[in-house]
Amino acid sequence: MKKEIHIFFTALMFFTRIPCPKWVNHDPHYLQQSSKYFPLVGILIGSIGAIVFYTSSFLFSTEVSLLLSMFSTIYATGAFHEDGFADVCDGFGGGWTKDKILLIMKDSRLGTYGTLGIVLMLSIKFASLRETEVLYIPLLLISGHALSRFIATTLLYTHPYVRDTEDSKAKPAAKSMSLRLLIISAFFGIAPLFFFKNPWIFITLIPMYLSKMFLGVKFKKWIGGQTGDCAGAVQQLSEVVFYLTTIALWNYIW
Repeated sequence: MKKEIHIFFTALMFFTRIPCPKWVNHDPHYLQQSSKYFPLVGILIGSIGAIVFYTSSFLFSTEVSLLLSMFSTIYATGAFHEDGFADVCDGFGGGWTKDKILLIMKDSRLGTYGTLGIVLMLSIKFASLRETEVLYIPLLLISGHALSRFIATTLLYTHPYVRDTEDSKAKPAAKSMSLRLLIISAFFGIAPLFFFKNPWIFITLIPMYLSKMFLGVKFKKWIGGQTGDCAGAVQQLSEVVFYLTTIALWNYIW
């Protein structure tokens, strides 16, 4: 049990700014196993966003509360996944060879493609959440953050890691993922969906995984696999797809 707690805190330390006990260190072995707890970290981050939205809604409008909620989750993670999404936009938008794409993605500077991509992504995320019923927004935030991180872990399982240098911030956790770890990840990722009253919510898994496949094909074609930035891009895209699919379900099926 102590080992599993250490592994969870390793994931929390690596993917968030949330303070962890001093005895938690950057153990490469634990970091490799921490992928199974990515969705659990997502539940925690989504809960932070849900709490901020709920408490803010007593003082401010839904729009302001949503923006504060989004800010809280971005701050809690240090924009870790948003940064990966922007890097992918820059790399695949401006690069035409594997080496060039990886070089651009490694560059800390934000380019035109990355700027446009992240602005549009955050705008769609805000607009889609605003369109849902206010009562369900907290649960949607928790579910979206957890489930999208599970979808991101499937990329680690299906696509090999391609960057061999030591400059990648996600390298220790993104080399590979076993089926056992993927199953554990799926448990934590899908669990929040059971709190919805309608089983139709599980349909969201289909378009979310299709979005991962869409990006996965591009990753495989152009760079031969995935990097940590690629996993971040999958997380961001699948989260937005979850919100959009939920809106479609509410409008036409529920």
